Amino acid sequence: MYLTIDGREIQAQPGQSLLELVKGLGLEGSDLTDRPIAAKIAGEVFTLNYIPVRTKDGTADRPSMRRAMAASGGQVRLLRYLDPAGKECYIRTAQFVIFLALRQLWPQAVGKMDCTLGASVYVSVTGADDFSASALKRRVAELVQQDIPLIRRRVPLQQAIDRFVRDGQMDKARLLAWRDADYFDEYGFEDFADYYYGEMTPSTGYMTVWDILPADGGFVFVYPDDQDPRVCAKVPSMPNFFSVFAEGERWCRLMECETVADLNELTVTGRIRELIRVNEALHEKRYSQVADMVCQRGAKAVMLAGPSSSGKTTSANRLATQLRVHGKKPILMSLDDYYIDRDKIAPGPDGKLDLEHINTIDTELFRRDMGKLLAGEEVSLPSFNFLTGKREWRGHKLLLHSDSVIIVEGLHGLNPMMQPDHVEPSLIFRLYVSPLLPLNLDNHNRIPTSYLRLLRRIVRDYETRGSSVQKTLSMWESVQRGEKRWIFPYQENADVIFNSSTLYELAVLKKHIFPLLTAVQPEDSCYDEVRNIVKILNYIEEADVDDEIPPTSLVREFIGGNSFYR
Repeated sequence: MYLTIDGREIQAQPGQSLLELVKGLGLEGSDLTDRPIAAKIAGEVFTLNYIPVRTKDGTADRPSMRRAMAASGGQVRLLRYLDPAGKECYIRTAQFVIFLALRQLWPQAVGKMDCTLGASVYVSVTGADDFSASALKRRVAELVQQDIPLIRRRVPLQQAIDRFVRDGQMDKARLLAWRDADYFDEYGFEDFADYYYGEMTPSTGYMTVWDILPADGGFVFVYPDDQDPRVCAKVPSMPNFFSVFAEGERWCRLMECETVADLNELTVTGRIRELIRVNEALHEKRYSQVADMVCQRGAKAVMLAGPSSSGKTTSANRLATQLRVHGKKPILMSLDDYYIDRDKIAPGPDGKLDLEHINTIDTELFRRDMGKLLAGEEVSLPSFNFLTGKREWRGHKLLLHSDSVIIVEGLHGLNPMMQPDHVEPSLIFRLYVSPLLPLNLDNHNRIPTSYLRLLRRIVRDYETRGSSVQKTLSMWESVQRGEKRWIFPYQENADVIFNSSTLYELAVLKKHIFPLLTAVQPEDSCYDEVRNIVKILNYIEEADVDDEIPPTSLVREFIGGNSFYR
């Protein structure tokens, strides 16, 4: 049977793997810029160990295409590191090798994926007094050199649970107890088994670019650079960001909710209502502390920034409420009103408008207006009409008084290009808002912060804008590219980083999002992305507790009922 792999036709024999066919076509590549890592077939991601043609009923004369291959019409697209799905396969492989090496060197140690730091991840290690990052690095290098095949196997669910209990990995055993299926997929080597909820590279030898750096309480694993995967990414110093993650973990311990299994137990026992009340109280306390800091400094403007679906608008309103407690008169402004007319924006190389780009904002006008306002002058403010795509002047004038504080909300609020000239720096307070979810599936599988933001955006776009899951997902990769370029590099510039995640919201969002996700069909281009979302949600118990969520909650910005927008 003939397949078309990256536009090249080849005859596939029964039992041949995709990897063998790739080698036969001379497409194996020499480095991570061109070396295939996995494959996409009919919208799904598959390992290169996948066998596309097999014999039927055990007879050599009756070959047949596998389901996905038949659905694709024999079309295969190879994925490399620069493809988001290919990068995820590489990262899962790195996780497997890291925790395998830890197990071999320190059998009693507990390693936990804690937080991402740019293109790296911090892993904490406990239970190993003699832990050494350099020794771990040597062992990882040996495992990579061995080029161990990574073959997924399916085992009975109870068998997997029993083994994790015997192995002392109660975090995994407790998680699997919430799994509906009676089987579990895993990767294994010798007496070690684990799974990372998605495909991996064909073998450990594909890990050609990586590094391990020592860190307090563990180590930092460095991934390839997103722009040039032939070299390791640079690890930025992110003390503010790291401290917020540490604070989030303290909140987890305080609320007795560190993993999805904890959240599920709180849901089924009804204690999730208490979790909601405590989590909302912690948020309110934090907003109050930020307001205290703004007033103590004597700041006249707050620049509030954050990535998509981080809760910027609700945060601006809640901060304004706390500033009122101090006797201030807050004024809300949006950077969106400083958009340049759409017909004056040059399209990108792909012919589309990049609305995440800093050049879509009239930075010169904003700096001039802000400088005048802080100098005590009256300013005429623009308004942007999203229907016409043009800036308008509606006679809106602003003059600050002694008790006024401007809160400027927008994606680019921390960018130095928004800093007005000749203004005392202490007059501007910088606040970065992002949902840095500290909740893990288990010790080896963290829930990415972008995952929560994506769920929020899918629900909000559907509820308030009538957008389909497909439309939201089609834009998400572009949104993330813009964030990496224009938002994340400046987050450490903030005076305060506010963690806008709530530990309970995955259980709440599931009720709103699951029907939308399960309606997506295999023929949809976003089917694989939806499957990856569902893999996590399948472990989460749905909570019907919307009545407990306050109308000013950040979560209300996405599920509806936010009193700030009535």
